[in-house]
Amino acid sequence: MEAMLYQKLSNSKVKCLVCNHYCILQNGQRGICAVRENKNGIMHILNYSKTIASSIDPIEKKPLYHFLQGTSTYSFATVGCNMKCPWCQNYDISQRPKPGKPIEGITISPQEHIRRTIHYNCPSISYTYSEPTIFLEYAYDTMKLAKEKGLKNIWVTNGFMSKETLELILPYLDAVNIDYKGLNSIYKEYCLGDAITILDNMKIMKKANIHIEITTLLIPGLNDKPEDIQSIANDIFTSLGDNVVWHISRFFPAYKMKNTPITPRKTLLMAKQIGHDIGIKNIYLGNI
Repeated sequence: MEAMLYQKLSNSKVKCLVCNHYCILQNGQRGICAVRENKNGIMHILNYSKTIASSIDPIEKKPLYHFLQGTSTYSFATVGCNMKCPWCQNYDISQRPKPGKPIEGITISPQEHIRRTIHYNCPSISYTYSEPTIFLEYAYDTMKLAKEKGLKNIWVTNGFMSKETLELILPYLDAVNIDYKGLNSIYKEYCLGDAITILDNMKIMKKANIHIEITTLLIPGLNDKPEDIQSIANDIFTSLGDNVVWHISRFFPAYKMKNTPITPRKTLLMAKQIGHDIGIKNIYLGNI
């Protein structure tokens, strides 16, 4: 299936406009996400309708604590991600198609996702588990149908989508949880991405009256020093104000960081105090 957001270049090259990597791809090449491929000068999406996971979750699992509290949300994902975080809890989904492996998943149409959402009495759909930006077309078609049925649309995202993608989804988006890792050095060294783009996208969402909650995973040795936490909390407060909801999450060894220790409870409590001192009112500790 042909992608929605891309630009044709000379010599059969294409420029993907879906996330802020803006990958320029030669014929036969896939993007960083590994689910978008240039086929003879046309950008194809390889994961449309290929659901790798679906479930009914408590909305607090997203986590969203100040949006549709106490309800269940129908959740689904495809494989792929535009980042490569070595601590990823869902690496078996997010990294599965890299570098050029087959795209796995069960064929489920947007219409079927809507039918299931209604059948299970869920007032919302969450595009989650992997990164919804990289299955934009699939999510977008589902979001439009959801809006027609009075259902809410939720993205659980790293926030590194392009301005083009954000403009496309904003009319249909109701709530987000953004995984904000904080320090730009972490994005550059470990993840692919940058903090400034994500903060800018947060501000655009806030201006559009999207409900925003932020999650920060505190990883020992990476972003858990007091000055690191101070910087992260200040970014969130400056960008979103004092009424933002901030989830501070405890790290457990996973993927390529199985030898990294669990975040001490005292670090989480310190982070919560730092956030409150800066002025953030709503702070919750996760994975404890």
